[in-house]
Amino acid sequence: MVNMTMAIPDELHSKMRKHAEIKWVEVARQTFREKINILEAEKESLIAYAYKRLVEEGDGEARIKKGLNA
Repeated sequence: MVNMTMAIPDELHSKMRKHAEIKWVEVARQTFREKINILEAEKESLIAYAYKRLVEEGDGEARIKKGLNA
């Protein structure tokens, strides 16, 4: 596992300290996971859309196969 250091505003840190029962590192990990999942889903959606457009344009199948074999 990799360690990571973050800078946060003093005001936010003060508020976080009032909730010592919360494992803030777990909150950060979960937030990172959620953001990565969103980004990956968006990328997959864009790729699917691009393939669909290529196929609709007629010569898409050949262009897709060429891209997959590159």
